[in-house]
Amino acid sequence: MTDLDQLRREKWHLDGHAVRTFDDARLFLESVGFCMMYPMRQPVLVPTFIGAWVGSDEQLPDWQHAFADPRAQEATELMVRLLRERAAYEANRFDENNAFLVAASIFPYFYALVGERNPKSAPKPKPHSDYSQLACDAFELIRRDGPISKHKMRDVLGGSVSFVALDHALGELWSRLRITRVDYNPSEGAFWDVLYRWSPDAVRAGMNLSVGESLSALLSKYLDCVVAADQQELESFFGNFVPRSRVKEAINALLAARELSFIRVGNRSLIQIAPSRAEQAPRASGPRQERGPRKTSTPPRV
Repeated sequence: MTDLDQLRREKWHLDGHAVRTFDDARLFLESVGFCMMYPMRQPVLVPTFIGAWVGSDEQLPDWQHAFADPRAQEATELMVRLLRERAAYEANRFDENNAFLVAASIFPYFYALVGERNPKSAPKPKPHSDYSQLACDAFELIRRDGPISKHKMRDVLGGSVSFVALDHALGELWSRLRITRVDYNPSEGAFWDVLYRWSPDAVRAGMNLSVGESLSALLSKYLDCVVAADQQELESFFGNFVPRSRVKEAINALLAARELSFIRVGNRSLIQIAPSRAEQAPRASGPRQERGPRKTSTPPRV
């Protein structure tokens, strides 16, 4: 195992130091900034919440098999508590059944990248937008009656609406942060609300941030999370939120400003937060970060 792998394992709580309490989970997410709930079939360089809860990356369930794993049930209960307390936010940018979690302190930056600039305006159906008619109807229902469960939504919208179609419509709204899951119970499933009502301060802050400023801050936070990464890994991750050309421009600008620097790890040239700025992720203009009990990892020296 390389020094880089070891530093990531420590930061991602895969070294036996499991995250089990609410405070530990909140501090973990604030430390890493982002995580998937479960491992992805197509691997993404980002920690997982289930891995931190277990304290290991051995034999972790993916989302398709989580229902049969008692560890996943307990981890989900803890994750839902984070959502209820607005200590974490979910987004639907990778796999619709695998939650992508964002720490509360950096969520306004994330909203600036993918959220609507006028969130209270009703979405318009295709061909004039990315939303289906069912998504527009679901948005109006959630705005009127939310928080509301998916089962209740289907009853109100009509029994001819299938759960598959409703899931797709909710995914359209969720991917642009129009709506968010705010609670869950086994009998009724997930409850949804419009995000601007559920968390107005975070949405307002995100609306007032520029894409360029937000992308720079999130690039720094991501590098703090993964310790170091190559440019392809950075473009692959952030290409889920903005065009890769914008990611490349932001990386080049941060390198030119000496906020990022290159480091040689084995035969790879990786990008890291510049050593003098290693404690400034995200950048100083952003929200103050809450740190966990462990110090921020520093890049490996070779």
